[in-house]
Amino acid sequence: MSEKEFLDLAETTLTAIEAALDRLNDEDAIDVECKRSGNVLEIEFIDNGSKIIINSQAPMKEMWVAAKSGGFHYKYVDGAWINTRDGSELYAALSQLASAQGGAAVTL
Repeated sequence: MSEKEFLDLAETTLTAIEAALDRLNDEDAIDVECKRSGNVLEIEFIDNGSKIIINSQAPMKEMWVAAKSGGFHYKYVDGAWINTRDGSELYAALSQLASAQGGAAVTL
């Protein structure tokens, strides 16, 4: 994958995550605020002030996630962002992380 292809894919991914969380917030499923600055998406859970930070790392061609439970790296493999350590998928992992930090069931 070229750097441009990675950047386009990362942008699409961050936009999709932000849109999904904004929709859940609008539906009152979870109280969350998303802030975007370039390749960084900051998700703040209003009830407790905790955050999840997602950013793209072009040199590594990875998406990085920082949450209360730790830091995680994802590479794009066969059409999905896969955790480089445990093989979990990004959206499934984010659903679990957001559910734990937000105190409500979240499915992305």
